[in-house]
Amino acid sequence: MNVIKTEIPDVLIFEPKVFSDERGFFFESFNQKIFEEAVGYPVNFVQDNHSKSSKGVLRGLHYQLFPFAQGKLVRCVVGEVFDVAVDIRKNSETFGKWVGVSLSAENKRQLWIPEGFAHGFIALDDCTEIFYKTTGYYTPSYERSIRWNDDALNIQWPLLPESLSQKDSEAMFFNQSIFQ
Repeated sequence: MNVIKTEIPDVLIFEPKVFSDERGFFFESFNQKIFEEAVGYPVNFVQDNHSKSSKGVLRGLHYQLFPFAQGKLVRCVVGEVFDVAVDIRKNSETFGKWVGVSLSAENKRQLWIPEGFAHGFIALDDCTEIFYKTTGYYTPSYERSIRWNDDALNIQWPLLPESLSQKDSEAMFFNQSIFQ
């Protein structure tokens, strides 16, 4: 497993070693020991989520307040997404910065988004599916959203969304958001 650092040191890309032949392929998609060595602390995943989206669907930027914050290990299993993590840790040197990564069924990469980050993605292909592990349970009363197109963040989405949920359309601006 190749671990790739991003511009935000706590956000990591995990790139598996893929063994392919005429029959198909095989790869190890998760290894707890390698994962924890890379992130530098023990991680306990408690929930798996699976999402399907059409091209142009944007979901996010979502996060949960402490003590129900979630770390996420995100993988695209069908199609391709542009996946974004925004640092919302007020005392962080990278507070308000974002990282965007292409995750696809083809590249088989995974993105580790620790607690203290907002997460969102836009589907770049029809019938795109992502699968992600979380370190905390979904707790609706602690969920919040930041507006995907906030000028304060200036996220460089590869295309404009064709579809947003009502929740995401009404999300707060970064400077108005509550983070703790």
